[in-house]
Amino acid sequence: MMKRTIRWDMWKAVSLFFVILFLLILVYPLFGVLQQSVIGADGKFTLAEFRKFFSEPYYFRTIFNSLKITLAITAVTLLIGIPFAYFYFFYEMKGAKLLFIIAILCTMSAPFIGAYSWIMLLGRNGLITKFLREALGIRIGSIYGFNGILLVQSLKLFPLVFIYMNGVFKNIDRSLLEASENLGCTGLKRFFRIIMQLSMPTILAAALLVFMRAFADFGTPLLIGEGYRTFPVEIYNQYLGETGTNYSFASAISVIAIIVTALIFFLQKWITSHYNFPINALNPITKKKAKRLPNLLMHLYCYGIIAVAFLPQLYIVYLSFRNMDGGVIKDGFSLGNFENAARRLLGRSMQNTLLFGGISLAVIILFSILIAYLVVRRKSIINDTIDTVSMIPYIMPGSVIGIALVIAFGRRPFALTGTALIMIMALVIRRMPYTIRSVTATLQNIPISTEEAALSLGAGKVKTFFRITTPMMSNGILAGAVLSWVAIVTELSSAIILYNNRNITLTMSAYVAISRGNYGLAAAFSTILTALTTVSLLIYLWLSKSEDIKL
Repeated sequence: MMKRTIRWDMWKAVSLFFVILFLLILVYPLFGVLQQSVIGADGKFTLAEFRKFFSEPYYFRTIFNSLKITLAITAVTLLIGIPFAYFYFFYEMKGAKLLFIIAILCTMSAPFIGAYSWIMLLGRNGLITKFLREALGIRIGSIYGFNGILLVQSLKLFPLVFIYMNGVFKNIDRSLLEASENLGCTGLKRFFRIIMQLSMPTILAAALLVFMRAFADFGTPLLIGEGYRTFPVEIYNQYLGETGTNYSFASAISVIAIIVTALIFFLQKWITSHYNFPINALNPITKKKAKRLPNLLMHLYCYGIIAVAFLPQLYIVYLSFRNMDGGVIKDGFSLGNFENAARRLLGRSMQNTLLFGGISLAVIILFSILIAYLVVRRKSIINDTIDTVSMIPYIMPGSVIGIALVIAFGRRPFALTGTALIMIMALVIRRMPYTIRSVTATLQNIPISTEEAALSLGAGKVKTFFRITTPMMSNGILAGAVLSWVAIVTELSSAIILYNNRNITLTMSAYVAISRGNYGLAAAFSTILTALTTVSLLIYLWLSKSEDIKL
C-alpha cells in the first residue's frame, strides 16, 4: 500500500494563521460586546438595553444627530473637494506642489486639535470673536454644536476627496474629452455629463471614507458639540462618563453603531456596483492655462480654502510659543509651554507614540503584504473571508474597538488591560485596512507572468515572493504605510478607552491637557504632534518621488 505524501503549503499555513488571529483579536472581542449587550445581571437573555435606547428620545436622537451631521459633512466635503481637485489637475496652478502638501497636512492632524483651535479662534472668547465684537461691533453665531462640528470636520476631511479625485482624473483619457468637445459637449455640461460620470465610483468611495471618518469621530463632537450628542460620545459617556457608567448599555449602543455603519457600507457597495466600469488613460490629460479672470478665481478658491483649513494648525503652533495661564494668553513669547510639557510626560508620550506606532506599523505592513497576496494570488472562500473580516474595523467607531478589547482581554486568562500590548492590538486592528487596500490595489496591477518567469528560472515560491513580488508592491506598501502611520499617531477614540499614564501617547496627552483647560500645554503637545505628521509626509514624498497618496 502506497503512502500518500502530504506537501506542506506555506500559503495554506498563512491562511490558517490569519483565520485564528482574526477569530482571537476581532471576532471574539466583538462577540463579547454583543454578549454584554443582551445578557442581564441575572445571566439571562434580555433586550432591555436596546428597548431603553429606542424608547427614550434622548438616546435615540444620537442616531439622528450622527447621521445628520455626517451626511452634511460628506456633502460639504464633496462640494469643496471635487472643484478643488478639478482646478488642481486640469489647470496650471502656481505653487501646485505647496498646495498639495498643505492640503494633505490639513487632514493629517488629530480631529480634536482642529476643534480646540477653532474654539480658541471663534469660541465665546476666541481671538476672532473678540476682535469682531470689540472692534467692529459684529456678533457672529456660535461655533458650538452642529455648525462647529460641520466646520471642523469639513475643512479637515475635504483633502481626502481631493486625493481620491486627483487619482481618478489621471485615468481619464484625453481623447474622450476631445470627442465630447467635437460633439458640442463643453464647459459645465462636459464636466457633469462626462467627467463626473466617469469618476462616479471614485466619488462614492471618497464619500464612504469621509462618512466613516466623520461618523466615528469622537474628539470633535465631544469638545465642540456641547448639547449636540453623537453616537461615539454617548458610547464614551456610558462607558467612562463622570456621572455614572453602564457597560451593558454602552455595549448595546456599540452594537447599534456597528449595524448602522455596516448598512451604510453595503449601501455604498450596492450603488458602486451600478458604476462598475474600468477607465485607463492611454492619452493622459495635459494641464492648460486658464484665462485671466477664471485663473484668478481658481487660485483664490484653492488658496482661500487651504488658508482657512490650515489656519487652526498654524494658530496652535503660534499659541505653543505664547505665554499662557490656563486659557488666558499673556504678553510675550517663550518656550514655557514646551518646558511644562517636558515636565508633564512629554518624554514618555513621545517614546510611547514612536514605540507603539513603530511596532504597529511593522506588523501592519507584514500582515497587509501577506493578506494582499492571499486575496489576489491565492483566491479562495477562506481568503476572501479573511479580506472581508480585516475590513470590519474600517466601518466601526474606534470606541467600539476599545470597548471590545477591554471586554475580551480585561480578565483572565488574558488580562491585558492597561498594557502596551492591548494598545498595539487596537492600533493594528484599527489602521491595517488602509495598507491592505493600498497593497491589494497595487498587486492587482502587477502581471502574474513576472512571478511565473522567476519560478521557471528556478527561484522557489518563498524567494519569488520576497525577492520579486514584494519589491514590486513597494509603492502601494509605502502609500498605505504613511496613511496607517499618521492615523496611528493621531489615534484617540480607541486610545481613550485603553490608555493610562504608563502607555499615554502624544495625542492622549494633548487631549488630556485640553480637557483640563491647560491650553498652553495642549498647544505644545499638539505642535509636536503636527511636526511629527509633517515629517512623516515629507519622508513619504521624498521616498516615493510622487505627489500621490493612494487610498
